Amino acid sequence: MGTEQQHTSIRVSTVTRDKIAHIAEQEERSMTAVIDDAVEQYRKKQFWEKVREQVERTKREDPEGWAGYLAEVEEINGPPSRTHRIAPEWEGLIDFPQGER
Repeated sequence: MGTEQQHTSIRVSTVTRDKIAHIAEQEERSMTAVIDDAVEQYRKKQFWEKVREQVERTKREDPEGWAGYLAEVEEINGPPSRTHRIAPEWEGLIDFPQGER
């Protein structure tokens, strides 16, 4: 068995196909590479959304456990920075949680 990937076909609307083709042409890449990257980005987005939801649920349902976690993080990393310093070009692009800026 070789390492060659197998391929298959999927149905997409012509509008979607044209969008993929346009991106592929602009980036001088294959349509498959564009789709592969889009699926990987979506997979990562879903993962981090699930993590965020789980963190929010823990904060809500187990505030003592969350406080213990934060205390442990502070013990390992030291106290949190009083200010967030970022490069000027990032100003306005990053939203810090309230009370952390």
